[in-house]
Amino acid sequence: MPAYLIVDTDISDPQAYEIYKAQARPIAESYGGAYRARGGETDTFEDTLWSPTRVVIIEFPDMKSARDFINSPEYAPVKAIRQAAAKCTVMLVDGM
Repeated sequence: MPAYLIVDTDISDPQAYEIYKAQARPIAESYGGAYRARGGETDTFEDTLWSPTRVVIIEFPDMKSARDFINSPEYAPVKAIRQAAAKCTVMLVDGM
């Protein structure tokens, strides 16, 4: 079953975040990740719990692949760039 990594990002350092994006994508893809949404227009219909800013959705073949990406040694220094450049909510959802 696919799994979806969903990230809501509030960017504070756009230049550093561009570096992050360029480095993160090939790593995610090496774990089977496919970007399904990356900062496109959003439309919130009910805003009682969440007001997204910049949403990224990456589809992985399964939960294990997504977790392996998130916890990989090659992603760790890239993740640090993101954490310094933005505040994020990151969640993993099991697909159908």
